Amino acid sequence: QEHVVESGGGSVQAGGSLRLSCAVSGVIASRYFMGWFRQTPGKEREGVANIGSDGRTNYADSVKGRFTISKDNTKNTLYLQMNSLKPEDTAMYYCAASDRWYGPSRVWDSSSYNYWGQGTQVTVSS
Repeated sequence: QEHVVESGGGSVQAGGSLRLSCAVSGVIASRYFMGWFRQTPGKEREGVANIGSDGRTNYADSVKGRFTISKDNTKNTLYLQMNSLKPEDTAMYYCAASDRWYGPSRVWDSSSYNYWGQGTQVTVSS
């Protein structure tokens, strides 16, 4: 049975850093397409970054140059290093994994992912 658990969220001042972790079980990180999404109240869930089984990464324009997605296949863990945080980065962050590849046009579509964690809150104060 697949299990996805995020950790590492918290409160930080603008300009600070946080590293999110996502431990997966029942999901083979080396073979799955994985990503981070975020959501604020009243808004749709938006893609932040994703990484393929081949290690290729994609980033939302709003986080390019500040966030880095990576994974450790030996630990079956996905990471999101967030630097130079801004108040607009405040959101609930979710880890997601997919056992199917729908093509590059679907990497930002939350419906392309079939395994989700419960989320971890990130709050950035100005």
